[in-house]
Amino acid sequence: MAGAVGLVALLLSSLKPAVPVVDRESVIVDSVRRGTMVREVRGPGSLVPEQVRWIAALTPARVERILVQPGAEVAASTVLLELSNPDVQIEALEAQRQLTAAQAELVGLRTTLENQRLTQAGIVATTRSEYLQARRLAAVADSLGGVGGLSRNDSSLAQDRAVELETRYAIEQRRAGLFAAAADSQLAVQGAQVDRLEAIAAFQLGRVRSLQVRAGEAGVLQELPLQLGQWAVPGTILAKVVQPTRLKAVLRIAETQVRDVAVGKPAVIDTHNGLVPGHVVRMDPAAQGGTFTIDVALEGPLPPGARPEISVDGTITLERLPNTLFTGRPPYGQPNSTTSLFKLVDGGRSAVRVPVQLGRTSVTSVEVLQGLQAGDLVIVSDMSRWDGVERVRVR
Repeated sequence: MAGAVGLVALLLSSLKPAVPVVDRESVIVDSVRRGTMVREVRGPGSLVPEQVRWIAALTPARVERILVQPGAEVAASTVLLELSNPDVQIEALEAQRQLTAAQAELVGLRTTLENQRLTQAGIVATTRSEYLQARRLAAVADSLGGVGGLSRNDSSLAQDRAVELETRYAIEQRRAGLFAAAADSQLAVQGAQVDRLEAIAAFQLGRVRSLQVRAGEAGVLQELPLQLGQWAVPGTILAKVVQPTRLKAVLRIAETQVRDVAVGKPAVIDTHNGLVPGHVVRMDPAAQGGTFTIDVALEGPLPPGARPEISVDGTITLERLPNTLFTGRPPYGQPNSTTSLFKLVDGGRSAVRVPVQLGRTSVTSVEVLQGLQAGDLVIVSDMSRWDGVERVRVR
């Protein structure tokens, strides 16, 4: 009896374990095919306006009235809200007063200098007339002295008088030139002061006008975060105006997939209500949180329901690989690596593990370098449950 039990135990230990069974509906089977493989990367994202106008407070003020609510269409001149700050208006009035006083001072200075210039011009003219008269008298005295009609002393006095008036005439001319240059400098200084005060007054008037917050451009008011009575300091965002028909897609692509993404690459954006073609126009220079932000310009008309901030999915085409052997991408298949896949045999009733060398990868496909042939059927879903077996039965 003991010998029979030992024999049965020996026979049981020599039996091979039963081949595990895999339900065909629980796995994904794909074929190995040769053709053009399209390399793509995919990532989630959202639609954002291409052009956003942020309206910020220029001066501290209190919200007095809110005239437009978010979601409303606005024109460039539409007043969104009204602010108030009496100090700003007083400062604007003071700037206007200072400007008016400086302008009056400039007019008075110009009049005074012109009167002084005319006075100096009169002196120059009188001195010139006296000089010319003295020169004529000196010439007459010189001629009379030559014939004895006038004493030598009187002739010398006439000559000295002519020389004196010539010197005085030259001095008055020089004084007129210096006065003209000085007058121009004084007018330039006062004119510059008026210009500065005009700029200050214009700035103060701009602060007063900014109390009526306008949209600045046509679009849709997307945000207006303030409440009545709230105090806004300079730089506070008052409103956000966007162009709802000019949108772009902002995708988040994993840093492990972004290596071959470049500006100009074609893309397709799935808005969940239609597909829109586009192309990459910008990408972040560095990763944030393990992803890169990619901007995609949309080239086609937007489908109904496309609005700013809605979630989308984007697919970017990297390249097309002609005459390439490829199959569906398994979840554990990394580019340029060797892995094992279960290939269907016996008419699809069984699958055996085969080593496969993978090449370049895409979102849903992977290049096959070695281990499979065109027409083979392989299981591309997760088979990690059967890591310890070489063969499974498919039913």
